[in-house]
Amino acid sequence: MDVNGSAAIISGGASGLGEATARELARAGATVVVADLNEERGKAVADEIGGVFVKTDVSDDEQVQAAVEAAVATGKPLRVVVNSAGIGWAERTVNREGKPHSPASYRKVIEVNLIGTFNLMRIAAAAIAKTEPADEDGQRGVVINTASVAALEGQTGQLAYSASKGGIVGMTVPAARDLAAIGVRVNTICPGIIDTPIYGFSANAEEFKAKLVAPVVFPKRMGRAGEFAHLVRSLIENDYMNAEVVRFDGGIRFQPK
Repeated sequence: MDVNGSAAIISGGASGLGEATARELARAGATVVVADLNEERGKAVADEIGGVFVKTDVSDDEQVQAAVEAAVATGKPLRVVVNSAGIGWAERTVNREGKPHSPASYRKVIEVNLIGTFNLMRIAAAAIAKTEPADEDGQRGVVINTASVAALEGQTGQLAYSASKGGIVGMTVPAARDLAAIGVRVNTICPGIIDTPIYGFSANAEEFKAKLVAPVVFPKRMGRAGEFAHLVRSLIENDYMNAEVVRFDGGIRFQPK
């Protein structure tokens, strides 16, 4: 799968892993739709890479549809979908005061992380199905979803987050089987500890990062957004990678806390 001359849509493309991926695919010749809630940053990224910004709440069907239509409107065949929009949340099943986990916060995390991924995957795949095959195998496109190591080894307080990311892992094989009929591959990446602006840049932030890195096997550092983007591109370009869940974590195994 060559992304040059094709369209790609990336949720969460205004920052972090999504931004790095948007830049990587644009360098490879794709016209990228940056689908994000951050209008100011999203427009700036899209302008810098020659792409298109669409303000998108991935949990809203109509907004996701509009983002996909923007990708189709570029005039390039939509070949690539990268789901990287998501939110974090920390709350115990029963907290220290004896109160149970809020169902509202649980639903919110599921709506954004899991249903948001489902929304873009299903709506974009329907658009990809209308394109001509890109090769002799009948391949039309690739979906890359972003889960987390927390899907497999959730820590204390990650109940909602782990459930949302575990759902993404669980969708991988059935989605790949479903979409094989239209020539679309589906893979999922489970990142570990990645150095993004969410951790800040202060001295305290560096101290906090050092603690996070402690369980990493090698290399002894946080992952880089550019390395994630490189993996996304590799999964896109390797036509035999399908229905896989790939850990991207430097060998880390999360501890309970």
